[in-house]
Parts: sequence; C-alpha cells; structure tokens
Amino acid sequence: MSYAKVHSAQANLLKPYIVDVESDLSRGLNSFSIVGLPDKAVEEAKDRISAAVRNSGFESPKAKNHKIIISLAPAEVKKEGSGLDVAIALSYLLASGDIIFDAKDKIFLGELSLDGSLRPVKGALAFTRKAKEAGFKEIFLPIQNALEAALVDGMVIYGAETLKEIINHLSGDTDLNQRLKSFKNEKATNWRAQEISSDLADIKGQEAAKRALEIAAAGGHNIALYGPPGTGKSMLAKAMPGILPPLSFDEVLEVTEIHSMTGALGGNLVAERPFRSPHHTASHVAIIGGGSNPRPGEVTLAHKGVLFLDEFPEFENKAIESLREPLEERVVSVSRAKGTVKFPAHFILVAAMNPCPCGNFGIKGKPCTCSPMQIERYKRKISGPIIDRIDIWTEVSKVDHDKLTEKAEKSESLPARERIIKARGIQAKRFRDVGRRIATNSEMSARDITTILKISDEVKEILNRSARTLDLSARSYHKIIKLARTIADLDSAFEISPSHILEAISYRPKQK
Repeated sequence: MSYAKVHSAQANLLKPYIVDVESDLSRGLNSFSIVGLPDKAVEEAKDRISAAVRNSGFESPKAKNHKIIISLAPAEVKKEGSGLDVAIALSYLLASGDIIFDAKDKIFLGELSLDGSLRPVKGALAFTRKAKEAGFKEIFLPIQNALEAALVDGMVIYGAETLKEIINHLSGDTDLNQRLKSFKNEKATNWRAQEISSDLADIKGQEAAKRALEIAAAGGHNIALYGPPGTGKSMLAKAMPGILPPLSFDEVLEVTEIHSMTGALGGNLVAERPFRSPHHTASHVAIIGGGSNPRPGEVTLAHKGVLFLDEFPEFENKAIESLREPLEERVVSVSRAKGTVKFPAHFILVAAMNPCPCGNFGIKGKPCTCSPMQIERYKRKISGPIIDRIDIWTEVSKVDHDKLTEKAEKSESLPARERIIKARGIQAKRFRDVGRRIATNSEMSARDITTILKISDEVKEILNRSARTLDLSARSYHKIIKLARTIADLDSAFEISPSHILEAISYRPKQK
C-alpha cells in the first residue's frame, strides 16, 4: 500500500474538529513534506516522527528512498501544536506496509518523544466528545489523558505510554488497558463529597456579610465587599465556592473541557467549582481573553464558579470596563481576522475594595493619608454601568477583638449550602414550569420578571418609591426584584414580601 488515511483531532478557536491524516508514498528522491497549513510545531513533527518510528523498531522514513507527502485535511484550517504526531506516524507506517490495521472508526492523539513515548495533549475530553459525535468508536491517546477522555460514555478509551504499544495492539499482539472501570460512578461519589476548604465559621463576626454572601450564592448574584483592610473580605470570597451547590456531571464535563483545551487542567478533573483570583496587575487580555491567536481569560476559567477580584479599583480601567459583557451576557466575544469566537463566562463575581487607596478613610483612630483627589479618583474607577451590574454591595466593617479568639463549634458553610441548594431547587422548578432554560434568578430577563414573577401592589409601591428616591436605572430596578425573589426563595416564600424587597434595596450602593 502506498496510500493510507487515519484520523486525529485539532482545535480552532477552542472548537474541536476532526483531521484526516493522509499519507502517500511514491518512488523518487527522498523527501518528507507535510501540507495542509501546518504551523512550526507540526512542521517539526517530521524529525520527531522519524526518530520515534526508528526507536519503535521500524525503518525511519528518512532512510527510505521514497517521496513522502502527509496531507492534513481540511486544508484551509491552520494545524497547530504537536497532537497530530501519533496519527502522522501511524498513517506513514500504514502506507509503507510496515503495519496493517483498519483505521475506519479509530481516532489517534498524542505528541511523540524521540524514543517513541507519548506526551499528553490539551483538549482530550473535547476531542473525545467530538469523535463520538462524528461516529468513531475507539480513541487512542496518551495514558495521562485517558481518565479525562473516559468521562465520555460510548467510546472505547485506550491509554498508551508508547507508540510501540499502540502498534502492538493494532497488530493484535497485546491489549492496551481500557481505563473505563465504573469511572463515572466513582467520580460522581467523589465530587459530591467534596471538602469545604474555607468555612464561614472561620470568619469571626461579619454576620451581615455572610448573609449577603449566602443570598449571592443562592441566586447567582454578583457581590461587592467594601471595607478597611484586614476585616475578612478575602476570607469571605474564598468561602463562596464551599457554599455553592456541587457541580452536576454535565457541568463537570463542561468545565473540565474548558480547562483541558486551555492547558490549565493539570492532569486532574475539575470536580469542584472553579475559584479564580487574578492579581490586580493582570492585563485586560489575561482577564477577558483575546490575543492575536484568541485564548480565553480568567472570566472563562471561572465558568460555573467564582471570579474574585481583590483590590477591584486597582485593576486597569480597560479590564474593569470589559467585564460589562460577561456580567450581562455570560459570554465573551472575541473578534479577529481569522474569525469570531464566543467563550463561555458564566461566573459569580466577588469584588473586594477598600474605602480609599490607603484603606483608612472613615476609620476611627486611623488617619487617612489620601488626598481628596486621590479618594475621588479611586471611587471613579468603578463606573456606573459596572456598579449597576453588581447586585449586592455590602460593607465589611472592623471586628471586635474579643471575637477573634472565639472557637468555631461547628461548620456554618454546610447548613448554608443546604439552604442554597433548596433555594436553587425552587428556582429550577419555577423556570422549568414555564419552559425557561435558566437555573437562577440572576439569569432572568426583564420579560421574565413581568411574566413569571408575581409582585403585589404593596411591594410595587415600596419599590417605586425607593427607585425614585435613589434615582435607580432600569437595570438596577430589575436587579432589586431578582434579588428580592432570591431572598424569598431562601425563606421558601411563595410571594415577595415587603421585608424581602426592603432587604434587597438595602444592598444597593449608598453612593456612586
């Protein structure tokens, strides 16, 4: 045989697609070329593959008197990275007649070392899901990626350590280990029994802030914590993932796929809510995503979890303002000449800030060293549109020193999580009954508020009077209603009461 075709997978703007790897051998001066818009890493595969094939017991492509052409289709899409190495090597060996196997329903992934061993690749889960959609039955990939790929039902997963192992299996000499043994059930137990690393009980005092955090978690609302340094704002933020409901299996797949495609997986599944805390010196692209070759940023890595922005006003203005789209639409759109991609960005924002740059403005016994201009500039870093998109603003004040040595007798996060799971269950049923595919109150549109929620005349009167007094925007007006509905859900109340709407109003910022 002088022609052969095997299959692999690649990603373009985080979207996986199947790559046909074709090999053609003909008589002539020895040459080895790869066509199909390969990047430098794919071009360099020629040397890696030649050494790996030789060290696996076969004659090197460069030692034969053949003209070798490797075609990667579709040809119009740029091929990047080293994940096609295994498929190229097997395609060559099949075309040269060194091995014989049926490649029809098989996918091959992996980078080759010079000795023939396999290195892990990014995006194994996404590629496996794509392969299943395309009708493939088996996937061969590095053993480090096997557990990740095995999350996909209906595919036979083969984890290999070397190219020789794959060749032996295809030749019928030995079987590779199928890493599928009740994997899904074992993982389902593990992530539902996740430990709480930061408990609300570890935070002394701050009962009002804890209450606000619970409301934010119950309805998926964004929250801002403001107060002097050292009062527990960071600890409150770190406690947020512990009170959120555990990820469902579908969410584990979704979040793990994102982290796998970006190379942030680290070999482990994302079985807990992500918690991302970028430093305030992080660039706009690092936060939102982008670049000449678009990559997701922190808002996407925080998908289905928490994005904590400490020292919120210290972030560059462009990064703060670019949060408008993900906070409103829960996606990030990145447009480049090569195309437009939408990265998912459904997270809860927890922002923390001091009252002024030095942190002592309005604090008894501690003089503020900031000038009025510095304080004004600090406050103006957070624009009105960003303030409107944050549902809850709560003060985190100084704690009495006597409370700091009190011993926590029991967990506060576990009971809070149970209340939040119950409240989210009420929300899920409400939206399911009206045919809406949303999960929390924060996701409701203005139309949903008028068609789904029942608001009494008494509550409307209180809300309208407060809106006129506070000069609320339409967005803030609707956010108060959604927040009040979440508070009512925590109380298992059928309707929003005056106390619920008043508490929701109290979470608006005192001044802009």
